[in-house]
Amino acid sequence: HILLAQQVGVPAIVVFLNKIDQVDDEELLELVELEIRETLDRYNFPGSEIPIISGSALLAVEALSKDSQIQKGKDPWVDKIYQLMETVDNAIPLPQRDIEKQFLMAVENVVSITGRGTVATGRVERGQIKVGDTVEVIGLKDTQTTTVIGLEMFQKTLEMSVAGDNVGILLRGVQKNEIQRGMVLAEPGSITPHTRFQA
Repeated sequence: HILLAQQVGVPAIVVFLNKIDQVDDEELLELVELEIRETLDRYNFPGSEIPIISGSALLAVEALSKDSQIQKGKDPWVDKIYQLMETVDNAIPLPQRDIEKQFLMAVENVVSITGRGTVATGRVERGQIKVGDTVEVIGLKDTQTTTVIGLEMFQKTLEMSVAGDNVGILLRGVQKNEIQRGMVLAEPGSITPHTRFQA
């Protein structure tokens, strides 16, 4: 996993050393942590700086199964999960979102919802989009101008979506056969399609 993270350019990581409830020897845990740090260094991550949180996910889940409202400070294993999430929040920077540029989203999938219309899904590459905004459907077919009448992300209705969001966009008057994967939604006039170019 470390190699994959390094190859895809993951900039920061936090390590969770799991199943420590099964080890009684403190020196063995220190040895494992040292080996993890050396492995991180080998793959060009700053091993000495990366936080390593030790805990037992299973015992935390078991404690939460008994009492789903358990508060911080009531169970040491649940506290380790809280510590992990706090460390992730502090150690991993939020990505910079390119929201100042004109809106652009590559269409990854198209869904027809009975009684609502056609929804294009994908990741907003740049800019931002609001309900009521006008967009162009550009690509493999004739360019078409339409209006955004709904935005949804992870089954939650939104008023606005920004770069980096995976979103479903409900489009007014667009039929499912008029849009497909490989096309883009863009702010009107921001891009033009071409069928020929000179290299």
